Amino acid sequence: MPPKSPPPQQQKRTCAQVFWTVFPHACFICSLVIYALLGALMFSHVEGNNNSTQSKEYRTFMWNLSTLAKSFSENETSYETFEKNARKLIREVKLEWFIDSKEKWSFLGSLFFCCTVFTTVGYGHTYPVTRLGKYLCMLYALFGIPLMFLVLTDMGDILAAILSASYNKVRQLQSKLVPRRCLPSFCKKNKESKQAALSLKQSKIVLREPLNIAQVLRSQSSLKSKPGKYRNAEIFEKLIAMENQFLAPLKPIERCSSCPQLDTGKMMDEMIDNIDNIGKEVEKLDVPFLLMTLVVFAYISCAAAILPHWESHLDFEEAFYFCFITLTTIGFGDIALQHPNFFLFLSLYIVIGIEIVIIAFKLGQDRLISVYKKMIFYFGRKKVAYKVV
Repeated sequence: MPPKSPPPQQQKRTCAQVFWTVFPHACFICSLVIYALLGALMFSHVEGNNNSTQSKEYRTFMWNLSTLAKSFSENETSYETFEKNARKLIREVKLEWFIDSKEKWSFLGSLFFCCTVFTTVGYGHTYPVTRLGKYLCMLYALFGIPLMFLVLTDMGDILAAILSASYNKVRQLQSKLVPRRCLPSFCKKNKESKQAALSLKQSKIVLREPLNIAQVLRSQSSLKSKPGKYRNAEIFEKLIAMENQFLAPLKPIERCSSCPQLDTGKMMDEMIDNIDNIGKEVEKLDVPFLLMTLVVFAYISCAAAILPHWESHLDFEEAFYFCFITLTTIGFGDIALQHPNFFLFLSLYIVIGIEIVIIAFKLGQDRLISVYKKMIFYFGRKKVAYKVV
C-alpha cells in the first residue's frame, strides 16, 4: 500500500513552522536590500546633479593654469620656474573636476557606492563631494553598518550550521570507512560524547501529556508521603484559572515579554527564540582552522578566475589580491574596476565572502586564545614548581 499522506492540518502546521523560521532571516536580507536601493536613489539625486566645473575652485585653477602657460609661452619665466609652479598647481587638482558626475553617480554607480559604505570596504574611487552628500553619507553609514553586521551575524549562523553539519557528516563517513585508523584524540572525543549522551538519556524524566504542576509534584517519590508540599501548586493553578476567567487577557506581545509560558502563540515564540539566538551557532562552531582556510582560499580563487573575464586589465593574481582586499574589508583602492556595475551584481558573493572570512578570523582567534592559555599555564606551572623547590 502507498504511504499515507499527512493530514491537511499537519501540512499547514509544517508550512507555518517553515514560514516563521525563514521569516526573520528574509526580513533582515530584504531590509538591507531596500536600504541599499533607497541609498542609491538618494545619492544619485544629490551627487548626480552636482556640476563641479561651476565651482569657484575649478575656475581659479583654470585661470592660474592659463596664466602659467601664457607666461611660459612668452618666455617671461624660465623652464625651472615653470616646472616648479606647474607641480604646485597640479597638487590642487581634484579628480571630480574631470569626471561626469551624472555618469559616475548613476543609479548602479550609487548602488555600488552604498555597498562599499555599509560593508566598510570604502575603495575611495567614489566619494561624495557636496556638503549635503557628506552629511548624508555619515548618517547613511551610521544606520547601514549595524544593519550589515546584523545580516552578517544572521547569515553566519546559517553558514556555521551548514559547515558544522557537513564536517560532522564527513567525520561520520570517515569513521565508517576507516574505523580502525581514527586518531586517538578523535576516538577519545567520540567516546566521551557518547558517554555524556548516554548519561543524559538515563537522567531524563519521562512526562506524559497532559500533565500539570501538581501531577509532576505527586509523581516525585520524595513527596508522596508529604501531601502538603504540592498544595501550593494547586493554589497556583486555581489562581491562574481565576485570572483567565475574570481578568482581561493580555496581548500576545505582553505575554511573550512577561511570561512566555502563558502565551498560546507557539509560532510567535519560536520566531522570537530564533531572533534571540542570533550569533549562537557561530560561537558553537568547531571545525579545523586549516579546513576553514582552505574554504576561504577556494572561495576567493573562484571569483579571481571569473573576474578577469570582464576586467581585462586584471590577471588571476591581481584579481585574487583584489578579492582578498575586498572580502577582508581593507579596501586600499589601488586597483580600480573599469566596470564596477558588473561586480555589483556579485554583491551576494561579497556578503557571503565577508561572512566566511569573519568565521575564519573567529576560529583563528579561538586558536590564538587557546595557545595563549597553554603558554600561561605552562609558564605559570613552571614558576610554581620552581618556587616549591
